[in-house]
Amino acid sequence: MTIMQKQTIGLMTILLVLLPFSIYAASGNTGDNSHDISMTLLWIAVILLAAKISSLVERFGQPSVLGELVIGVIMGNLVLVGINVLEPIKTDSIIAFLSELGVIILLFQIGLESNIDKMKKVGLKAFLVASVGVIAPFIAGIYLVGPWLMPGLSSNAYLFIGATLTATSVGITARVFKDLKKLHLPEARIVLGAAVIDDVMGLIILAVVSAVVTTGGVGLGIISWITAKALLFLAGSIILGQLLAPKIGKLLSKVHTGTGMKFTVAISFCLIFAFLAQKAGLAPIVGAFAAGLILDPVYFNYFKDPAIVNDLKQEIADYDAGLKQKLMSVIHPYTERHVEYLIAPVGHFLVPIFFVLTGMNVKLDAMFNMPILLVALGITATAFVTKIVSGLAAGNVNKLLVGFGMIPRGEVGLIFAMIGKNLNVISDEIFSAIVIMVIFTTLLTPPILTYLLKRTEKK
Repeated sequence: MTIMQKQTIGLMTILLVLLPFSIYAASGNTGDNSHDISMTLLWIAVILLAAKISSLVERFGQPSVLGELVIGVIMGNLVLVGINVLEPIKTDSIIAFLSELGVIILLFQIGLESNIDKMKKVGLKAFLVASVGVIAPFIAGIYLVGPWLMPGLSSNAYLFIGATLTATSVGITARVFKDLKKLHLPEARIVLGAAVIDDVMGLIILAVVSAVVTTGGVGLGIISWITAKALLFLAGSIILGQLLAPKIGKLLSKVHTGTGMKFTVAISFCLIFAFLAQKAGLAPIVGAFAAGLILDPVYFNYFKDPAIVNDLKQEIADYDAGLKQKLMSVIHPYTERHVEYLIAPVGHFLVPIFFVLTGMNVKLDAMFNMPILLVALGITATAFVTKIVSGLAAGNVNKLLVGFGMIPRGEVGLIFAMIGKNLNVISDEIFSAIVIMVIFTTLLTPPILTYLLKRTEKK
């Protein structure tokens, strides 16, 4: 038996012990409190351990996000075999908050690892990809998928089906590129830029469609205002952020120059921009990505923590020139990308919660209803094709990689569908079909992207 096999068996044993323990602990929870904080602490531990154990998929060349989604699906559907003690996780308000914060931190990390000048170079391509990636599924949902697969529904229902198909979950694709260390590729920059633009366009469409449903019509003025508000936020945040970030950094460095202040400045930028995006009618993740994109390592040159870098330099000062050069090359990325290293532990804690919880909210029992499943498969095929087509607008890059990168609907698609359901436009059957579509686009995209990226490496 190889070492890898022994490790795999050991980790799987831990998982098998973990879930019964959590079940036993939950069954003993007989308190009368409406929210038992001790159980929340246990659930967080269970989620984090399960997420880390699920990283076994990396041994098979798959990104860890796939394992987190799959383990979430398993945990969330144990109720189908009579185990329902994990169900409280789905409705725990604290875990829900940590999950939302997790995806905000993820997009902030992606923004930090991106470069605004390089993003500008693919700006037009990203806009074209996003435009095709919104228009094609929206039209297909209204005029093809809806009437053909679900005849007899109201025009408002078809509008919401089309709006749901426009969504792109940037978190899932971004995590794949990040896990495989491929964020530097032009395809990755195009996908990230297009996904953000797609989010803005999709949210505009959602706002307009919701207004049509609730008021029976919407004027050009409202559409123009919603669009202008989204564009003003993105442009304003990038321009003002680049002007203010160095001044704010310099000012706060006079208070304290250590790592704590550096971390506070970075995380505060993320949360403030997420707040402003929400107030502007956009998703908080758009603001978080913009904040990461704005912050540049040069803005933190005022923050020096000799306990970290200088001590390392002093320790290697006595080595010979060759070894000294090697050691300096090791700490160089740390000094240049210190902010990313500071944020990383926060991401290790929060991001897995988001993906595991996303998987837990997937309902596999909907797949047992054959008519719903057939409709869902038709919607899923349309969801794949209409986003793959968007890659054709990416220019002289790997169009297939860009197209598949735009496919995941994830939490964004679920949010769109939930709004339609709350407005009584989408029935439970249609909602179930959309959920199945979200499952397939969310779970199938990571391994497909991984395959395409590895095939690109071999060329």
